[in-house]
Amino acid sequence: MSENQLSCLAFGQAVIGPPGSGKTTYCFGMQEFMSRIGRKVAVVNLDPANEGTPYQCAVDISELITLADVMDNLKLGPNGGLIYCMEYLEANFDWLQEKLAKLKGHYFLFDCPGQVELCTHHGALKNVFAQLAKWNFRLAAVHLVDSHYCTDPGKFISVLCTSLSTMLHVELPHVNVLSKMDLIEQYGKLAFNLDYYTEVLDLSYLVDHLATDPFFKNYRRLNEKLVEVIEDYSLVSFVPLNVQDKESMRRVMQAVDKANGYSFGDLEQRSLEALMSAAVGADFHFTSNLKTKCNVDILSLRLEGLGPREVGEMERA
Repeated sequence: MSENQLSCLAFGQAVIGPPGSGKTTYCFGMQEFMSRIGRKVAVVNLDPANEGTPYQCAVDISELITLADVMDNLKLGPNGGLIYCMEYLEANFDWLQEKLAKLKGHYFLFDCPGQVELCTHHGALKNVFAQLAKWNFRLAAVHLVDSHYCTDPGKFISVLCTSLSTMLHVELPHVNVLSKMDLIEQYGKLAFNLDYYTEVLDLSYLVDHLATDPFFKNYRRLNEKLVEVIEDYSLVSFVPLNVQDKESMRRVMQAVDKANGYSFGDLEQRSLEALMSAAVGADFHFTSNLKTKCNVDILSLRLEGLGPREVGEMERA
């Protein structure tokens, strides 16, 4: 690929997920986080039902069409109205291309509609992503799922099926995210530890746990077959996210950067180190392979009762 072609590439995220999963909040938080490390970010609102967005919007589909107007004029419900809006956008790519052309050199966040069918069945949103790829956009899909589904085994299996279906339909590099991790304790106790849900480990334990419920006991064979499909593909895993936590945002950002091929320069790396140092209260360094280490305050370790030998071993590690 030539240098001219490389300079024309644009990188970004297609933020998708069911209603209430935190897509708009994620876009606002990620825009703020990336801006602080020196990345020029443009948020594109592709949700015609989105009103009063908290983030600074560079392109807004409401200038082209709104869900309220479609429902009033065509007498459609919210689901049919959203599908019509996406098909209308698909028929007016020239409008979108003109808007995006003014934002060269930016990193893009596309805030997408929350209707699940658009990401699992209908082709309009998929066609929008395909057209963006033709315009040299390198996107990764960030699929947000509310973490409270982890507290209900039946709902979690449903989420896994939806996530898998979305990954296969959208056809973009994909990062599944468990959002609102700061609220997960309020939803109830998890049947297994968090790693079990993020790594999607042996799901037979989840089926056995479901079988203890009298309602789900009658559907054991169905749940076993659904689990088999998920495990046969072996594609779904999750990254936990708390938008208020900078370290959590960094992990998600790096996962997405790896997925869409974005690589950042020295200036952004130094800005990220400064931001993380402020967050954790210690010197923060990145190694070349993006693993991190933190220089720990020796005095605080000794106050915790560690002797010189133990401190020395930790320093060497």
